[in-house]
Amino acid sequence: MSTLTQSEGLPPLGELALARSRMDRGCERRSHPGLLEEIWGAATTSVMFMANARTAVRENKITLLPSAGRPLPASAVYLGRAMQGADLPVGTDIVLEILNGPEEAGLPAGYDGDWLGLREVAADISVQDAGLFVEAAAIANWHATHRHCPLCGTPTRIEQGGWVRRCPADSSEHFPRTDPAIIVAVLDEQDRILLGHNKSWPAGRYSTLAGFVEPGESLEAAVIREIAEESGVAVHSPQYMGSQPWPFPASLMLGFTAMAARTEVKPDGVEISDVRWFTRQELADSIASGEVRVAPGISIARALIEHWYGGPLPQPQAWQ
Repeated sequence: MSTLTQSEGLPPLGELALARSRMDRGCERRSHPGLLEEIWGAATTSVMFMANARTAVRENKITLLPSAGRPLPASAVYLGRAMQGADLPVGTDIVLEILNGPEEAGLPAGYDGDWLGLREVAADISVQDAGLFVEAAAIANWHATHRHCPLCGTPTRIEQGGWVRRCPADSSEHFPRTDPAIIVAVLDEQDRILLGHNKSWPAGRYSTLAGFVEPGESLEAAVIREIAEESGVAVHSPQYMGSQPWPFPASLMLGFTAMAARTEVKPDGVEISDVRWFTRQELADSIASGEVRVAPGISIARALIEHWYGGPLPQPQAWQ
């Protein structure tokens, strides 16, 4: 598979850091009974380990282990098969083993690396590993929090390569959860951008406004509602810009721009304590001086801001 580009049909934000992948997830293969038993132990099957949303990383590469010589774990999840453009040989199958902690793995000598989270390594790992890490973190989070049937409370069993949990009492099937959330670069007639400060963030950190989509709500309606609730600004003309999974624990961030009908602001005071309009020069100067910090490079928030800015944001000269 060739690297995707804007000209090949991607939305305006292009291929975002955590939306990249070089793996065929093999959705049709998961439903085959005995898939994991069939591929486990083969020379073409490798194992990725995850404990508490962390995996072993060495020299900016996820540490993988041959499946041969290890028992097939009950927590195994099929992550997919390497495609053209991956670091691994084409056709390599990857299986995730979910651990309670690195100490339980019983890993052999030579399996090493620092156990790191996705935020710590996403900017430095390959496209293949970024896709694997996001997929593994999301599915591991789901398994950790959905171990019982929501209908009757019976412990569920893992099926279909780790992508379904079935209740043995009522045979109901339960699938991984994804929570859609919108994130918006709000612009005004002067082409300024609206950024907000969340009360839980360190002083000086500002970002685009975001919120979860409610049941029975369209994405466009969620944009208008969330921006009004958090900033007091009425917006119109939402335009889709791109999306990125955010497995902390299970979000899919859907990026938009929207135009402000008026510029008066009123932060909600509950989640958002301050909202500010910035020109490009004002934002650049505030970042350079250390007065303002913005979202990290792996986030869709940063991509939205830099798309409006017209390129990479300046580096801060000093942090306050």
